Parts: sequence; C-alpha cells; structure tokens
Amino acid sequence: MILQADVKNIGKKGEIVEVADGYGRNFLLPKKLALPASAENVNVAKAQAGSKARKDAMAEDEARLMAAQLEKVTVDIPVRIGENGRLFGAVTGKDVAEALKKQNIDVDRRKIAIRSEVTSEGIYEAVVKVHPSIATTIKIHVRKE
Repeated sequence: MILQADVKNIGKKGEIVEVADGYGRNFLLPKKLALPASAENVNVAKAQAGSKARKDAMAEDEARLMAAQLEKVTVDIPVRIGENGRLFGAVTGKDVAEALKKQNIDVDRRKIAIRSEVTSEGIYEAVVKVHPSIATTIKIHVRKE
C-alpha cells in the first residue's frame, strides 16, 4: 500500500508500507488513506517523493539564508522600568516578534525562545528556529522607555 495520509503506527504520507490484506482492503482503501501498490502507483509515489525532497532542500537553503541574515540583527525593545531597575512585566517572544516585524522581518513568536530571564536593562540573546533543523541567535537590547 502507498499511504495517502499519515496513519498512526503504520507510516507517513507517501511511504510504501506492507499491511495485512484485510486491513488494507477494509480500512485503508475505503477511507482513501492508501492506494494499492501497483507498478504505476509506485512510480507516481517515487516521483512525488523526489519532488518533496527537492522542495525540502529548497526550504532548508532559504532557512540557512534567513538564519545568516538574522544573526546580524539586533532588536531594540523599550520597556517600563521601576525605580529599583526592575522591569514591569516580562519580555517575551511576542515582544521580539513585534520588534522584528517593525524591521520587516516576519518570524512566528512561537519560534523565538529567549535564552535567559530578562530582569533588567541590557543585551540578551534569543534563539530563533527558522527551520526544524536550523536555529540562529539574535541580540535583544532591552532599554528604558
């Protein structure tokens, strides 16, 4: 069978797997989760796998370029600071994402992790995951409003 969708405990989309005849005939085929592994279907699946591999390689190259550009970026975040030098609130990935957006760099806030707790003014580092296998570090300058 050639899977058309991810099936738990069986495999991922596009994989060629071997399953029991009844499971394939009575479950996978009627629900359109798989195709029979005929010679024609196997060739189509291999072509799709090659296409997916090329797209993944292009996405990884783009992520490397973006990571190289992000390494040079310093984000300036103005915050309210009390009399004793402590922050009101916290600096989060959302704040960093908004500051990056002002510099025309669009990064999802969930992909930003600040390395240490931001407690006062200063320069901190944040890790940005631009691709599942590629991460880069940017500098965050926290200053008084």
